[in-house]
Amino acid sequence: MTEKVSTIDVRQRIGDLLNRVALRHDEFVIERKGKPLAALVSIERLEQMQRFARRQALDFLARQRGGPLTEEQAVGLALEAQRVARRQTKKTRRRTK
Repeated sequence: MTEKVSTIDVRQRIGDLLNRVALRHDEFVIERKGKPLAALVSIERLEQMQRFARRQALDFLARQRGGPLTEEQAVGLALEAQRVARRQTKKTRRRTK
């Protein structure tokens, strides 16, 4: 189960939280003013999520293009998607300020 902690709690208890994540594989959602800001997860969990996302993206792209992608094509598409996502994030941040 994922536990919610405030940014103040993280500052005060970072050592304890890191030990719980590393040793017990606990997960935390860090909130600021009641809104989710970040997550604290083990490195194994992060790598697992990245592998899953990469696999899903490659499967989706293969279905769209009608066949498997080369490694070079996959990297190029991933970089382009990353650029687009960053632009959209910047636009969203500007609107909310």
